[in-house]
Amino acid sequence: MARNRQRGGRAAADRAVSEAVDGGVAELVPDRDRPRAWTLLVDGAPQSHVDLDDPARLDFAYQRRLGHVADLAAPPGRPLHAVHLGGGAFTLARYVAATRPRSTQQVVEIDAPLVGLVRRVLPLDPAARIRVRGGDARAVLGKVPDGWADLVIADVFRGARTPAHLTSTEFLTEVRRVLGPGGVYAANLTDGPPLAHLRGQVATAAAVFPELALAADPVVLRGRRFGNAVLAASAVSLPVAELTRRVAGDPHPGRVLHGRELADFTGGASAVTDATAKASPEPPPSAFEP
Repeated sequence: MARNRQRGGRAAADRAVSEAVDGGVAELVPDRDRPRAWTLLVDGAPQSHVDLDDPARLDFAYQRRLGHVADLAAPPGRPLHAVHLGGGAFTLARYVAATRPRSTQQVVEIDAPLVGLVRRVLPLDPAARIRVRGGDARAVLGKVPDGWADLVIADVFRGARTPAHLTSTEFLTEVRRVLGPGGVYAANLTDGPPLAHLRGQVATAAAVFPELALAADPVVLRGRRFGNAVLAASAVSLPVAELTRRVAGDPHPGRVLHGRELADFTGGASAVTDATAKASPEPPPSAFEP
């Protein structure tokens, strides 16, 4: 049941909106420091942050890292064909639309009530070429033409876990089919000590893509706490030096692993197939404490 709704479906600027969706209870919480900025949470897990006045502003560290990958996917300003697996509040689609006008984007989100909530409270710019498609991420991806995308971003969570069928070599083979020759895949991954899931996801990507880079907080990479890591993959060389510079310069500086360093991090982990796939680990309660 929805709470704090106004006539016309718009929320008061100083009030949170809470509504039942397929994935649990979604909350849109206003940012006290920015008048038209909101954080989306599902069952208490922060999912994304949107600033309607400045969609090129990315507040969450992992979203900034995904934004860096998008920035480096093509020369500045060049429109992209982008597929976003996982809609949330459409943060990265809004970002690409703002930084690369005339981009053509598809957003895939299985949770129709969540899409309705976000569209009502945080409407998309009608001039942006963003199509929101309902359905399972892997099933809808299978309908995208070969080589259509310059960029595929995966940020899919059911509650706080990535579904198992989006963690396998078969899934990533489908991603590679959709990407053009120089296309880039970027995924938001979550894990904590001992990082078995994250290492397995790197090994899985390495079985499909020859070029990889992993960006995360150094504390996460050392296995000292649960957190996000952004994996970038491509059939061609990635701009690792520039990505490293940007990630290191973030408000919450991160580290990028590539080449031998990334191979050492992976530590002989095996690639995941559909037959062995599991959902990403459940975050500990402390993961979302202020």
